[in-house]
Amino acid sequence: MSSKGTFESLKNDDVQYDILREIGNIGAGNATTALAQLINSKIDMTVPKVELLTFPELADVVGSAEKLVVGILINLSGDIDGMMMFMLDYSAAHYLVNCIIGKEKENMEAFTEMDFSALKEIGNIIAGAYLSALSALMNLKIIESIPYMAIDMAGAVLSVPAIAFGELGDRALLIQSEFGQSDNNVKGFFILIPTEESYGKIMSSLGV
Repeated sequence: MSSKGTFESLKNDDVQYDILREIGNIGAGNATTALAQLINSKIDMTVPKVELLTFPELADVVGSAEKLVVGILINLSGDIDGMMMFMLDYSAAHYLVNCIIGKEKENMEAFTEMDFSALKEIGNIIAGAYLSALSALMNLKIIESIPYMAIDMAGAVLSVPAIAFGELGDRALLIQSEFGQSDNNVKGFFILIPTEESYGKIMSSLGV
């Protein structure tokens, strides 16, 4: 079966879509808990939106190609091959870093080396929380590469997974969630791009 057939058939399969939505809920919940522990503060989370999208659709949802964002990219191996990316608006990334470093939350000065270290730690923890949830739910071993971080316009950051689309498949799982405190909400995008074979493993492991 081609990757196109796999993902196209999913559109009309409520069971598979419900499972992917549950993966999104658990992953986002884990990430929110991990982030709350990191900044030592209560964090609320909205119910995540889960969609299967093509790359052009993905770019539209994340925002304009010119929007400045922070992207954390991780290659996946083990029982699941592919890649994942966690993306934040530049202002949202600043807010989280300021919470950790102890700066004024409205501070938007250029990132320092300490800020970059905190940002990488945020990426590690959030990505790890998502993948840990996936691994536990599916009872599959997922090995993460060292995260690669980029601060650039959304179009440039998304160009890396876009190139992989042709090799891995024609759809990506997008989990969009908002989390934060009453005075500031952060919108984050988790993008999972499994290979066609890995997508089959995910569904099989979940009894579909």
